[in-house]
Amino acid sequence: MSEEKYLNSPEEPCMDGWNAITAAFSALYPGQEPRHFAPELPYALGGDEPLDGVSAYDAGDCWHIVSYGLSELYAKESDDPENSGFGFELTMRLSKNGLQDAEAELENCAALLQSLAQLCFEQEEVISPYEYIYTGQEQGVDTDSLSKICGFITLPDPLGSLSTPNGRVDFVELVGVTNRELQPVLDGHWSVRDLADKLGSDRTDYSRKGIL
Repeated sequence: MSEEKYLNSPEEPCMDGWNAITAAFSALYPGQEPRHFAPELPYALGGDEPLDGVSAYDAGDCWHIVSYGLSELYAKESDDPENSGFGFELTMRLSKNGLQDAEAELENCAALLQSLAQLCFEQEEVISPYEYIYTGQEQGVDTDSLSKICGFITLPDPLGSLSTPNGRVDFVELVGVTNRELQPVLDGHWSVRDLADKLGSDRTDYSRKGIL
């Protein structure tokens, strides 16, 4: 394979996939420099965190968070011509309601996305819209474990999908839910779509008490 496949210039590695994600969010939030969280040691060099980074954009009433690393960020390596890597990146819209320390909560969200990405890599699992993530824990997923948000459902992020040089990337949004809200889904009484409709919002709001 030619050197040009891997390099944009003799000094800089190819970042076609990374740049495509950044361009999509930059178009949504023009002129904004996001808060970015990256592991000290990249996964490719032996680190434990599979995502090369997580960015958070100020979306007014919430933080719009996106992962970098479930798709192919650099040169195309997989044999799948249609999809880039796993074919998706995770997002979240974290409501600013009740956030005492936004920086700490954003860093915590980055850690949550890293944990989910690790499961994807270890189990070769794709997270798709209209699924649920049940953690089984009673404490909230916020930094102080004070919220009632203990799990997630997934929706298509309104940002949609990207066609990148490395293939398709879907943005799959995590929406925080309580254990009581998840129970009818676990029992088969509601679908994830039903729960999403009843929530009426895609914001993950740590101050929310729940609809049940």
